Amino acid sequence: MEQVIQLVIFFGLTALVGLITYLKCRKIVRDSSDSKDYFLAGGGLSWIVVAGSLMMTNISAEQIVGMNGAQSLLVAWWEIAAAIGLIILAKWLIPIYYKYNCTTTTELLERKYNDKGIRAMVSVLFMLGYAFILLPVVLYTGSLFMKSMFGLSISVTALAIIFAIVGAIYAIFGGLRAIAISDSLNGIGLLVMGVVVSYLALNAVNWDLSGVPIERLTLVGNDQSDIPWHTLLTGMIFIQIFYWGTNMVITQRALAAKSVKEAQKGLYAAVVMKLIIPIIVVLPGLVAYKLYGDVGDVAYGRLVGDILPTWISGAFAAVMAGAVLSSFNSCLNSAAALYTCDIHQNYINPNANVKKIGTRVALVFTLISVALVPVFAESKSIISLLQQLNGLYSMPVLAAFICALAFKNVSAKAIKVGLVFGVLVYAVFTFVWSPFHFIHMMAITLAATILVTLFLSRFVFAAQQDIKPLTANT
Repeated sequence: MEQVIQLVIFFGLTALVGLITYLKCRKIVRDSSDSKDYFLAGGGLSWIVVAGSLMMTNISAEQIVGMNGAQSLLVAWWEIAAAIGLIILAKWLIPIYYKYNCTTTTELLERKYNDKGIRAMVSVLFMLGYAFILLPVVLYTGSLFMKSMFGLSISVTALAIIFAIVGAIYAIFGGLRAIAISDSLNGIGLLVMGVVVSYLALNAVNWDLSGVPIERLTLVGNDQSDIPWHTLLTGMIFIQIFYWGTNMVITQRALAAKSVKEAQKGLYAAVVMKLIIPIIVVLPGLVAYKLYGDVGDVAYGRLVGDILPTWISGAFAAVMAGAVLSSFNSCLNSAAALYTCDIHQNYINPNANVKKIGTRVALVFTLISVALVPVFAESKSIISLLQQLNGLYSMPVLAAFICALAFKNVSAKAIKVGLVFGVLVYAVFTFVWSPFHFIHMMAITLAATILVTLFLSRFVFAAQQDIKPLTANT
């Protein structure tokens, strides 16, 4: 009977969010050939929706399940450092994107160099990262949570297929506007319910974490930890700048605001929310360690299933499902935008039906991500694996943006070679030879890629003028 109540509340709240989203979007007439209308919601999002959508796109099951699964206070650094990335996006990068009237973040590179090839190469790297890393991780962690919370007999892969179908429907038929509205509704519920879970978890152990090893309760990581303290001084900040400042799946929300000021207000609101998130993504994992020991990524689902009353657990499952769908459909929409705007319209058909092309791309990415769910199910720590694999494309892409924004007259050919060089260097560090922690390796990859790009530009591809800093008004 209790499980029936859980399921009724779960499906009822999930349907309610879908209904409200439909009612908000049904009267809006969209132009299927206008990429800004479909992928940027016509540039009409308020700062509240921008902030809510940012948070729900970022804080999904891979964050809540993965970070709590680490069962360590150290992972709070991912959230604390994120505030810096958001501030950099708000203060410096968003005005530049709006100045160049960008639909995708990669469009800035084409505008800067008048070269479609750079834009296409970076887009391909993004899309590969979404298809083979981010999307399957989102599906896996969300399905794992539902399975562990409800004690379901259905397989993780089967649950992932259900999430994928529903997420694809949102992304294909609703566009960014529907995604952003549902994100905001689920975001309120996730923050409230997340804090409730943390409170009840601590209450379950009488607010006493004694017995948890001291190395799990410190913010100063040693060399053997997931985040050694010295990595905070090297790659951590660049990871955040990439993720918040150039990553289409995140920055797309800010690009869809009514104005630069509206986008900035949403981003600063997200900074405040980011500093609250560790309460949700860290504390329950520590409590789970005290109660169950080192149980890894099943920690959060098991804890929630044990401490929440029946009716609340159904509601929480609904907002968690919303978080999973948010990240999944947001990533699908961004992948579709990158392919449609950066590849198809530039090289195949500039007058293509945006919605039709976007739909096909979303379906392909959905199939790939579902197929890869069993692969990620074999990982020991999903959050650590996710961050490590992201370096394959994040640092080479960030290097291209830094060369574009911090220097003048860098050769387009040099940037293209630099992108390939960066991917190969980090691949060697990841799969062949790893002399340092992967966060250090990301910083080294970034620095090496920038230096190689500038060297090639000056001495091999013979840029016409000296390399000069690019001012914000250039």
